[in-house]
Amino acid sequence: MYSPARLSCSSKLAQRKATTSRLRQSLVHMELDRWKIFSLLSPALRQKVRLACVFGNHGNEALLVTVDDEVFALGSNAHGCLGLGNQQGTLFPQCVEQLCGKGIKSFTYGSGPHVLALTERGEVYSWGQNVYCELGHGASTPGLLPTMIGGFLSTLVVTEVACGSHHSIALTECGQVFGWGENNCGQVGSGTSNNQCTPVRVTHSLSSRKVVSVACGQVSTHALLENGEVYSWGYNGNGQLGLGNSVINQLVPAFVQTMQGIVVTKVMCGLVHCLALTDEGELYGWGANSMGQLGTGHKSNSVIPVKVANNIGRVVDIAVHHYNNISAARTQHKVYMWGQCQGLTITSPVETPFQSLLEVFACFADIEVTYKPIQLEKKSSQSVTDSLRLAFDDQNTSDLTISVGGKNIHVHKSILKIRCEYFRNMFKDHWSEDKKSVLELKQFSYPVIKAFLQYLYTDELVIASECALELLDLANAYCEQQLKELCEQILKHGVNVENVATLYATALTHQSEDLQKFCFNFILNHMTAVSQTAAFGALDEHTFRELIIKAGESGVFKT
Repeated sequence: MYSPARLSCSSKLAQRKATTSRLRQSLVHMELDRWKIFSLLSPALRQKVRLACVFGNHGNEALLVTVDDEVFALGSNAHGCLGLGNQQGTLFPQCVEQLCGKGIKSFTYGSGPHVLALTERGEVYSWGQNVYCELGHGASTPGLLPTMIGGFLSTLVVTEVACGSHHSIALTECGQVFGWGENNCGQVGSGTSNNQCTPVRVTHSLSSRKVVSVACGQVSTHALLENGEVYSWGYNGNGQLGLGNSVINQLVPAFVQTMQGIVVTKVMCGLVHCLALTDEGELYGWGANSMGQLGTGHKSNSVIPVKVANNIGRVVDIAVHHYNNISAARTQHKVYMWGQCQGLTITSPVETPFQSLLEVFACFADIEVTYKPIQLEKKSSQSVTDSLRLAFDDQNTSDLTISVGGKNIHVHKSILKIRCEYFRNMFKDHWSEDKKSVLELKQFSYPVIKAFLQYLYTDELVIASECALELLDLANAYCEQQLKELCEQILKHGVNVENVATLYATALTHQSEDLQKFCFNFILNHMTAVSQTAAFGALDEHTFRELIIKAGESGVFKT
């Protein structure tokens, strides 16, 4: 009899209800079809798109990048933001020659309007309106063609760019921040209120700190540091800097002190409000709230960060953009929205049927822009993928039934052998399993086995977070490295003070370096609370000793 090693699991198991149809549209169609501006794309071009963004004061301009590294633009082009060298609009995509072959990996745009493009090499191109030197070329001449920003910035590798209405921000790979453009409220962070014609490094309190992410409101800027701290600067008339007042603009970065001790993993800016996501999946908001965009249940502004969306569960991602007063958040299984939703004022999170945060902006934002570029994963043989998806658990075509706890899953022996080394070894002539039409598996629970088998057919993982630990055991036992990595991502979304010690020990057992590092950093950031949990006290002596030594080396015990 062929059987794998048994691994124990302390998690309570529950099966997640199916929420998606067996056969989905091509991802390219599903994402792009939400945006009206892409309605006239030819099928040939549509299938080649790998990156797309929608912008413009009416959501009526767009940029596309293909798998062939060609760049196309379409839309109104009233301010020359299509980068075509003119201000003539077009319903059909026109080639942006200056960006073709440059390896464009991201776009961002200001409501001024102006546009920035970031390449894989870390170069920044800019074009559009330039009244306040937001293009960063040293003059206020409009730019109708994309032009690389030169000077000192061109000697660095830029990893992220952000735009306010008339200012621009860039983050480099070493964690330095640069700003340029309109600076009447200090939004560039240079220490003055003079406009900045070329990129200048934002120093002061950030001089010796590493920034990992930047975000821009209309006339404000936020930076997230590697230790989870948030700094803000610029206009503060609605309390959008989170500094405890709404009367003092900030010319240099200031620490958002009320978030001290809270580890933020993502910060984003709306028109005049901000959202921050913590490593424990909690959501904070501050700033203007006249449209309910903070999600507090009322419309009063908040000059300090307040915890919001408490009743929707652990949040794994958030979305806002300075074009709009709409907010969105995603839990592991659901997408929520609130704020100004197609003219309605929604003051508390509302559950939507959407699968992604981008759909919220396509369907309910007053200005239908993408809060970030659409990343499209190309699949080489979609028809085969669809066929396999339909074949899973299809009793009519199945030649093997797998029984788990009295429940049946209908599969195909050939597919299992092709996709999984474990089954390839099982179905050999000298094993009795090869002759069976019904195979009983007892090592793992039904939800876990079904999720694993469905993954073999679809390359997608659909499982409740409470089952992810047991599925990680299966992935380890069956030597499924990709599945192991997917499980680790789900477990990361569920990490909290109470379970992080257990997950850290599990990561050590399974040699999951990425999960181990994630849990270790979480423990460092919450050492006092974690050390008081039952899971921490239950660590075996070796794991406990190694953890304390590593924590000491990281300086967590320094006074």
